[in-house]
Amino acid sequence: MPSLIGLVPARSGSKRVLGKNTLPLGRHPLIAYAIYGARVSGLFDKIIVSTDSKLIRKIAIHYGAEAPFLRPAKFATSTSPDIEWIKHALSHLDETYDAFAILRPTSPFRKPETIKRAWRQFLKNRKVDSIRAVEPCHEHPGKMWVVRGNTMRPLLDQSHLKVAWHAGQYQALPKVYVQNSCLEIAWTRVVWKYNTREGKIIAPFFTKGVEGFSIDYKHDFFLAEHMIKTGEASLPKVDRQPFDVKLIMKSLPVNRDPFLKQVFSHL
Repeated sequence: MPSLIGLVPARSGSKRVLGKNTLPLGRHPLIAYAIYGARVSGLFDKIIVSTDSKLIRKIAIHYGAEAPFLRPAKFATSTSPDIEWIKHALSHLDETYDAFAILRPTSPFRKPETIKRAWRQFLKNRKVDSIRAVEPCHEHPGKMWVVRGNTMRPLLDQSHLKVAWHAGQYQALPKVYVQNSCLEIAWTRVVWKYNTREGKIIAPFFTKGVEGFSIDYKHDFFLAEHMIKTGEASLPKVDRQPFDVKLIMKSLPVNRDPFLKQVFSHL
């Protein structure tokens, strides 16, 4: 069986959702669910959290991951490509691994079974460089436009079509998929050969239900809380005591930020 390492990226400087990776959803910070899913799947030789934050490092260790190094600030900006922190993480490990999986904290409804299903699929076709989680796209790119000054043109060239996609019914358009944050798995050799995390041959991993739900904006967080409350989604049952929320609150401007104040108000 190929060796597999789990990589959990968790930088501290999220701009859209302040403190995103440490926000408490249910009884635990978001990152706890990524670590738990990786641990309970039983697939990983090692689970590494890549972070620039000492607090996140402490949280990671509390929930059973390793954080043997801190990510340099230059690889932890809002514009830093993923390949930079991936190469940094892989090159700072004592051992090498055949494959790696990226498990982002922003997908709290990813279950251990999700990860196991993806790994089985990945191993079935050794010709692919990677697999990436995708789901049906509800906003078709054939109906998207690029605005230039006072005019606009279709995002995709449709001049060869008898009926332009933007003028047709959704049912008549080719089915397309959008990537989500649930997971990615790739052979480690791809990173060094192509200087990308995905390589050249990428296979789709189709997520089911809320597996691919991602908290990327403030309203996503409250939607996640609502889905849990109504039973539309459930969080993995983390087997560790909750991390001290007071330490998380001390690291964030809770009293000055209306969003954070609401998030922490019931704790």
